[in-house]
Amino acid sequence: MARKNYVAIEGVIGVGKTTLASLLAKKWNAHLKLEVVEENPFLAQFYADMRGYAFQTQLFFLLSRHKQQAELKQYDLFMERVVSDYLFAKDRIFANITLDDNELALYKRLADLLERDVPKPDIVVYLQASVDTLMERIRSRGREFERDMSSDYIETLNEAYNYFFFHYSDTPLIVVNTNDINFADNTADLEELAREIEEHEGGTAYYVPLGTRS
Repeated sequence: MARKNYVAIEGVIGVGKTTLASLLAKKWNAHLKLEVVEENPFLAQFYADMRGYAFQTQLFFLLSRHKQQAELKQYDLFMERVVSDYLFAKDRIFANITLDDNELALYKRLADLLERDVPKPDIVVYLQASVDTLMERIRSRGREFERDMSSDYIETLNEAYNYFFFHYSDTPLIVVNTNDINFADNTADLEELAREIEEHEGGTAYYVPLGTRS
Protein backbone atom coordinates (compact mmCIF):
# COMPACT_ATOMS: atom_id res chain seq x y z
CA MET A 1 0.00 0.00 0.00
CA ALA A 2 1.58 3.26 -1.16
CA ARG A 3 1.84 6.05 1.39
CA LYS A 4 -0.18 9.17 0.57
CA ASN A 5 2.56 11.79 0.45
CA TYR A 6 0.48 14.65 -0.94
CA VAL A 7 -2.91 15.06 0.75
CA ALA A 8 -5.28 17.92 -0.12
CA ILE A 9 -8.21 18.96 2.07
CA GLU A 10 -11.14 20.71 0.39
CA GLY A 11 -14.58 22.13 1.12
CA VAL A 12 -16.63 25.31 1.21
CA ILE A 13 -15.58 28.42 3.14
CA GLY A 14 -15.79 27.77 6.88
CA VAL A 15 -16.02 23.97 6.75
CA GLY A 16 -12.74 23.39 8.63
CA LYS A 17 -10.16 22.71 5.92
CA THR A 18 -7.29 24.54 7.58
CA THR A 19 -7.99 23.00 10.99
CA LEU A 20 -7.94 19.46 9.62
CA ALA A 21 -4.92 20.08 7.38
CA SER A 22 -2.99 21.48 10.33
CA LEU A 23 -3.91 18.54 12.56
CA LEU A 24 -2.89 15.98 9.95
CA ALA A 25 0.36 17.78 9.17
CA LYS A 26 1.24 17.79 12.86
CA LYS A 27 0.33 14.12 13.25
CA TRP A 28 2.41 13.07 10.26
CA ASN A 29 5.22 15.61 10.76
CA ALA A 30 4.43 16.82 7.24
CA HIS A 31 4.92 20.12 5.43
CA LEU A 32 1.77 22.27 5.73
CA LYS A 33 0.73 24.26 2.66
CA LEU A 34 -1.97 26.80 3.52
CA GLU A 35 -3.91 28.79 0.97
CA VAL A 36 -3.21 32.53 0.93
CA VAL A 37 -6.60 34.15 1.46
CA GLU A 38 -6.41 37.35 3.47
CA GLU A 39 -3.50 38.68 1.38
CA ASN A 40 -5.83 39.07 -1.62
CA PRO A 41 -6.19 42.88 -1.88
CA PHE A 42 -9.53 42.61 -3.71
CA LEU A 43 -11.29 40.25 -1.32
CA ALA A 44 -13.07 42.75 0.93
CA GLN A 45 -14.25 44.68 -2.14
CA PHE A 46 -15.39 41.43 -3.74
CA TYR A 47 -17.68 40.55 -0.83
CA ALA A 48 -19.12 44.08 -0.96
CA ASP A 49 -19.53 44.07 -4.76
CA MET A 50 -19.11 40.59 -6.23
CA ARG A 51 -19.88 41.50 -9.81
CA GLY A 52 -17.58 44.52 -9.82
CA TYR A 53 -14.52 42.77 -8.33
CA ALA A 54 -14.94 39.14 -9.37
CA PHE A 55 -12.35 39.08 -12.16
CA GLN A 56 -9.56 40.80 -10.21
CA THR A 57 -10.22 38.63 -7.17
CA GLN A 58 -10.23 35.43 -9.20
CA LEU A 59 -7.02 36.20 -11.08
CA PHE A 60 -5.19 37.04 -7.87
CA PHE A 61 -6.25 33.72 -6.35
CA LEU A 62 -5.36 31.79 -9.50
CA LEU A 63 -1.85 33.22 -9.69
CA SER A 64 -1.29 32.97 -5.94
CA ARG A 65 -2.40 29.34 -5.85
CA HIS A 66 -0.24 28.52 -8.85
CA LYS A 67 2.82 30.09 -7.18
CA GLN A 68 2.21 28.07 -4.03
CA GLN A 69 1.69 24.84 -5.93
CA ALA A 70 4.82 25.41 -8.03
CA GLU A 71 6.75 25.63 -4.76
CA LEU A 72 5.87 21.99 -4.11
CA LYS A 73 8.55 21.12 -6.64
CA GLN A 74 11.04 21.98 -3.90
CA TYR A 75 9.90 18.86 -2.07
CA ASP A 76 10.52 15.27 -3.03
CA LEU A 77 6.91 14.12 -3.11
CA PHE A 78 8.07 10.51 -3.26
CA MET A 79 9.84 10.88 0.09
CA GLU A 80 8.42 13.93 1.86
CA ARG A 81 4.84 14.42 2.98
CA VAL A 82 2.74 17.52 2.27
CA VAL A 83 -0.75 18.41 3.50
CA SER A 84 -2.56 21.29 1.79
CA ASP A 85 -5.82 22.99 2.76
CA TYR A 86 -6.90 23.43 -0.86
CA LEU A 87 -6.93 21.76 -4.26
CA PHE A 88 -5.71 23.87 -7.19
CA ALA A 89 -8.52 22.65 -9.47
CA LYS A 90 -11.19 24.06 -7.13
CA ASP A 91 -10.32 27.56 -8.36
CA ARG A 92 -12.57 26.83 -11.34
CA ILE A 93 -15.57 26.37 -9.04
CA PHE A 94 -15.40 30.02 -7.99
CA ALA A 95 -14.64 31.21 -11.52
CA ASN A 96 -17.72 29.48 -12.92
CA ILE A 97 -19.90 31.12 -10.28
CA THR A 98 -18.53 34.66 -10.30
CA LEU A 99 -17.26 35.46 -13.80
CA ASP A 100 -19.23 36.45 -16.89
CA ASP A 101 -18.80 34.50 -20.14
CA ASN A 102 -16.02 36.67 -21.59
CA GLU A 103 -14.09 36.77 -18.32
CA LEU A 104 -14.52 33.03 -17.88
CA ALA A 105 -13.18 32.28 -21.36
CA LEU A 106 -10.04 34.33 -20.66
CA TYR A 107 -9.68 32.81 -17.20
CA LYS A 108 -9.88 29.25 -18.56
CA ARG A 109 -7.16 29.90 -21.13
CA LEU A 110 -4.81 31.06 -18.39
CA ALA A 111 -5.86 28.34 -15.93
CA ASP A 112 -5.28 25.61 -18.52
CA LEU A 113 -1.71 26.84 -19.02
CA LEU A 114 -0.93 27.15 -15.32
CA GLU A 115 -2.44 23.80 -14.36
CA ARG A 116 0.25 21.98 -16.34
CA ASP A 117 2.80 22.93 -13.64
CA VAL A 118 0.69 21.73 -10.72
CA PRO A 119 1.26 18.29 -9.15
CA LYS A 120 -1.81 16.19 -8.41
CA PRO A 121 -2.43 15.08 -4.84
CA ASP A 122 -2.29 11.41 -3.96
CA ILE A 123 -5.71 11.82 -2.33
CA VAL A 124 -8.29 14.55 -1.70
CA VAL A 125 -10.48 14.79 1.40
CA TYR A 126 -13.69 16.72 0.72
CA LEU A 127 -15.36 18.12 3.85
CA GLN A 128 -19.10 18.72 3.59
CA ALA A 129 -21.48 20.66 5.84
CA SER A 130 -24.93 22.21 5.65
CA VAL A 131 -25.39 25.90 4.87
CA ASP A 132 -26.52 26.59 8.45
CA THR A 133 -23.43 24.89 9.85
CA LEU A 134 -21.15 26.78 7.47
CA MET A 135 -22.72 30.14 8.31
CA GLU A 136 -22.36 29.46 12.03
CA ARG A 137 -18.68 28.57 11.62
CA ILE A 138 -18.02 31.61 9.44
CA ARG A 139 -19.59 33.89 12.05
CA SER A 140 -17.70 32.25 14.90
CA ARG A 141 -14.27 32.85 13.37
CA GLY A 142 -15.03 36.56 12.97
CA ARG A 143 -13.11 37.52 9.84
CA GLU A 144 -13.96 41.12 9.01
CA PHE A 145 -14.20 40.59 5.25
CA GLU A 146 -16.62 37.66 5.77
CA ARG A 147 -18.91 39.56 8.11
CA ASP A 148 -21.58 40.35 5.51
CA MET A 149 -21.28 37.12 3.53
CA SER A 150 -24.77 35.98 2.53
CA SER A 151 -26.23 32.54 3.07
CA ASP A 152 -27.36 32.62 -0.58
CA TYR A 153 -23.74 32.83 -1.71
CA ILE A 154 -22.72 29.99 0.62
CA GLU A 155 -25.63 27.89 -0.63
CA THR A 156 -24.54 28.50 -4.23
CA LEU A 157 -20.98 27.52 -3.34
CA ASN A 158 -22.15 24.44 -1.47
CA GLU A 159 -24.15 23.24 -4.47
CA ALA A 160 -21.23 23.94 -6.83
CA TYR A 161 -18.75 22.08 -4.60
CA ASN A 162 -21.07 19.09 -4.29
CA TYR A 163 -21.53 18.99 -8.05
CA PHE A 164 -17.78 19.29 -8.66
CA PHE A 165 -16.84 16.49 -6.30
CA PHE A 166 -19.74 14.26 -7.35
CA HIS A 167 -18.08 14.23 -10.79
CA TYR A 168 -14.48 14.34 -9.54
CA SER A 169 -12.26 11.43 -10.61
CA ASP A 170 -8.73 12.86 -10.98
CA THR A 171 -7.50 11.31 -7.72
CA PRO A 172 -8.80 9.05 -4.96
CA LEU A 173 -11.39 10.93 -2.88
CA ILE A 174 -12.81 10.67 0.65
CA VAL A 175 -16.02 12.59 1.39
CA VAL A 176 -16.64 13.53 5.03
CA ASN A 177 -19.83 15.05 6.47
CA THR A 178 -18.66 17.41 9.21
CA ASN A 179 -22.01 18.74 10.48
CA ASP A 180 -21.65 16.97 13.83
CA ILE A 181 -17.90 16.63 14.20
CA ASN A 182 -14.95 18.82 15.09
CA PHE A 183 -11.68 17.01 14.51
CA ALA A 184 -9.87 19.45 16.82
CA ASP A 185 -11.99 18.19 19.73
CA ASN A 186 -12.18 14.52 18.84
CA THR A 187 -8.90 12.65 18.73
CA ALA A 188 -10.55 9.31 17.99
CA ASP A 189 -12.22 10.60 14.83
CA LEU A 190 -9.01 12.28 13.71
CA GLU A 191 -7.05 9.06 14.19
CA GLU A 192 -9.63 7.02 12.31
CA LEU A 193 -9.81 9.47 9.40
CA ALA A 194 -6.01 9.41 9.18
CA ARG A 195 -6.19 5.62 8.90
CA GLU A 196 -8.90 5.90 6.24
CA ILE A 197 -6.64 8.22 4.23
CA GLU A 198 -3.69 5.83 4.52
CA GLU A 199 -5.72 2.77 3.55
CA HIS A 200 -7.91 4.20 0.78
CA GLU A 201 -6.71 2.81 -2.55
CA GLY A 202 -8.93 4.34 -5.22
CA GLY A 203 -12.25 5.79 -6.24
CA THR A 204 -14.58 7.64 -3.88
CA ALA A 205 -15.26 6.66 -0.26
CA TYR A 206 -17.69 8.19 2.23
CA TYR A 207 -16.37 8.47 5.76
CA VAL A 208 -18.78 8.59 8.70
CA PRO A 209 -17.07 9.87 11.87
CA LEU A 210 -17.24 7.54 14.88
CA GLY A 211 -19.13 10.03 17.00
CA THR A 212 -22.03 10.28 14.52
CA ARG A 213 -22.68 6.56 14.02
CA SER A 214 -25.87 5.13 15.43
